[in-house]
Amino acid sequence: MGQLFALVVVLVAVIVIAKLVRMVPQGYEWTVERFGRYTRTLSPGLHFLVPFIYGIGRKMNMMEQVLDVPSQDVITKDNAVVRVDGVVFYQVLDAAKAAYEVANLEQAALALIMTNIRTVLGSMDLDESLSQRDAINAKLLNVVDEATHPWGVKVNRIEIKDIAPPRDLVDSMARQMKAEREKRANILEAEGFRQAAVLKADGEKQSAILAAEGKKEAAFREAEARIRLAEAEAEATRMVSEAIANGNVNALNYFVANKYVEALKEMAQSPNQKTLLLPMETTGILGSLAGIAELAKDALNQQQNPSGRRVPPSMS
Repeated sequence: MGQLFALVVVLVAVIVIAKLVRMVPQGYEWTVERFGRYTRTLSPGLHFLVPFIYGIGRKMNMMEQVLDVPSQDVITKDNAVVRVDGVVFYQVLDAAKAAYEVANLEQAALALIMTNIRTVLGSMDLDESLSQRDAINAKLLNVVDEATHPWGVKVNRIEIKDIAPPRDLVDSMARQMKAEREKRANILEAEGFRQAAVLKADGEKQSAILAAEGKKEAAFREAEARIRLAEAEAEATRMVSEAIANGNVNALNYFVANKYVEALKEMAQSPNQKTLLLPMETTGILGSLAGIAELAKDALNQQQNPSGRRVPPSMS
């Protein structure tokens, strides 16, 4: 009987000590209740409680936690049905509020997030929902964080993992994208052809301008050469006229013989001229040549005798 009593005493002592000493692990906070009513919160470390009067209410995880959002069907603004899922990162900041303001924190947060996903995506077109995922995440974060603030919870991040349209809609989008790419390719090809035509026309224009400039310059130089030739002929004519006026008939013979020889030269150089007929008046040509020799002799005498006296030919 005594041994049984001692065993009961030891068991009661163990229970009392277990309820008296409390060890809260790091990353957690425990709420303390007195006769079922919340009184305070225990932080990580060693604590002592009066047994049977004070007890532990809720053990709250204060570390950041991840909550998977299951996939659900959502109807967009343009009546397209897409399947959406996501993930939420949240952290409990106030253990008492998280324990006593909401019955089931994870279930309530999950229902709130899924509802707001349908609301946000339902206000957007399919193209917007597929291309503006960051905007969707930002809207969801603002709404859910504000709604969960009374629960002592901070929602740090909400990410939409996947937005999956139906298969037939995906095929239609692929065909549309292919048509759009072919359209852009055709536009670029046409633009290339147009640019090439413009460059070709510009090159031909520049070539024509340069050719015209070349012809202009050639015509100018040819005209200038003709002017100089005409001036030279005029000067030669003037000199012959002066010589004739001074009584020197040989100058006229030189002028006529020069023109006569030039005419014969042109006749001989003609491409369709195979036979050259010389005139019978060879004595005229010889006389003209004799006049040319006489003119040359007079010029030589004038250079050797500046006084103007004629030097008689030497006697052989």
